[in-house]
Amino acid sequence: MSQAPFKLRIAPFLLLLIGILIALNVVFAETSRVKWSQEEVETLTSLSLQSLPPLPDDPSNDYDTDPQAARLGEIVFDDERFSANGEVSCASCHLENKVFQDGLPRAEGLEVGPRRTMPLIGVAYNDWFFWDGRKDSLWSQALGPIENPLEHGISRTKTVYLIDEHYKRAYETVFGELPEFPGGYPEIARPTEENATAARAWQSIDKHHRDLINVIYANIGKAVAAYVRTILPDPAPFDRFVRALSQGDREKADSILSRKQQRGLKIFIGRGGCTSCHTGPLLTNNQFHDTGVNDMQESEYDAGRAKGIPKVQHDRFNCLGAYSDAEEGECMALRYMDTSTEKYRQAFKTPTLRNVTERPPYFHAGQTKTVREVITFYIEESEENPELEHLDLTQEDVDELVAFLRSLNGPVHVHRDLIGRLPRDMQ
Repeated sequence: MSQAPFKLRIAPFLLLLIGILIALNVVFAETSRVKWSQEEVETLTSLSLQSLPPLPDDPSNDYDTDPQAARLGEIVFDDERFSANGEVSCASCHLENKVFQDGLPRAEGLEVGPRRTMPLIGVAYNDWFFWDGRKDSLWSQALGPIENPLEHGISRTKTVYLIDEHYKRAYETVFGELPEFPGGYPEIARPTEENATAARAWQSIDKHHRDLINVIYANIGKAVAAYVRTILPDPAPFDRFVRALSQGDREKADSILSRKQQRGLKIFIGRGGCTSCHTGPLLTNNQFHDTGVNDMQESEYDAGRAKGIPKVQHDRFNCLGAYSDAEEGECMALRYMDTSTEKYRQAFKTPTLRNVTERPPYFHAGQTKTVREVITFYIEESEENPELEHLDLTQEDVDELVAFLRSLNGPVHVHRDLIGRLPRDMQ
C-alpha cells in the first residue's frame, strides 16, 4: 500500500523528464551548426545563380537579342486574338503571378491538353522544349501552341492576317517589309495530318507563297522567343546562403537558411542523389528520364521523349531547317542527339526546381499534388528503377528536403532592360 503513492508521484516526473530531453534534442538539432566541406561548398556554388552564365545567343534566331523584336513578341504573347475563340493567349497558360505557368494538372487552352504547362524560368538556356523535347529552339517552341487544336487552334495563315492587320508597322520595323499577298487565302490553311480541310487549303496555296507565309510565321516565333528569353530568376534564399557561405560568412549564411533547410540541402547534394538530374544553376540537366511516373496514369499511355525524337528530327522549323538562321556547323544538339526511341520510351524532361514549391501539381500530367509526394514516390520507385539513385530516406529526411526546396523560391520576372520600345501607334 505504501508504494502506490510513490509510483503515482514518479510517473509524472518521468514523463516531464522525457519531454524535456526530447525538447532539448530538438533544440540541439536545430541550433547545432551544419558543417560544410570545401568540396561541398564548390558543389553548392555550381548550383547557385552566381554560376549562371550570360544569356546565350540562339544561332537559329538572328533576332533573339533585338529589344524591339522582344517588345513585338511580348505584344503577341499577350494577344488573345491569336486564338480560335479570341480568348486564349500565351499568357493564359504562362501567368506571371504563377511563375509563368498555370498551376493546373494539364494545360487548358481551347480544350484540356494531355500534359502540364511548363514554367518559363530561364528557358533560353535549354536545348530542348516541351516535356518530350519535340522542339529544339525557343522560337520553334513558340509556334507549336498556335496551330495546336487544343491550345490556340488557329493557323499560320491566320497568324499572317493578324500581323498584317494589327502589327504590320511593328513587324516591318524588326523584320523588314511584309510581302504582298493576293487575297483569298483560307484562314484555316496549314500543313497537318489531323485536319484534312486545313491540309487541302494549305496545298491550294502556291509553293512560293507558302514559303513566304512560313517565313513570317517563323519570324513571329522568333519575336516571341526574344521576349520569353528575358524571363529569368533572381536570387532566392538558397543563392544568398551559398554566396555568404562561399565568402566565409557563416553567421550570415546561418541567418538565411535554417539548420533544417541546411540538412535538407546536404541530403540533396549527397545521399539523396537529387543532383543526378537536378544540376546547374537552374537545377535541371535538361535531359529525359523514365522515372516510372507514367505508370501512375491508370488508363493513358504517353510515350514521352520516344515520340518527341522523330518530331524534332522532321520539324521544318528546327535548327537545321530552311527557316533557321543557323550557319553550317551549328545546331550541335540536334545533330548529335541520342535518337534511341527505345531508350527514351516514357521518358520526360527534367524540370527546373527553381520555385518548385510554388507551382504544384507535379510531373508531366500533374499526377501528384505536393513535393512531399514526389519525394516519397521516388524513394519507393528507386528500389526497381535504375534511373533513380535515392537511398533509404527517413520521414525526417523528407521533411528536411522539403524545407530546403522552399529556399529555392525567389523572384521570377521579365527583365525589362532587355525589352525595347515601339512607337505607340505600332502597338
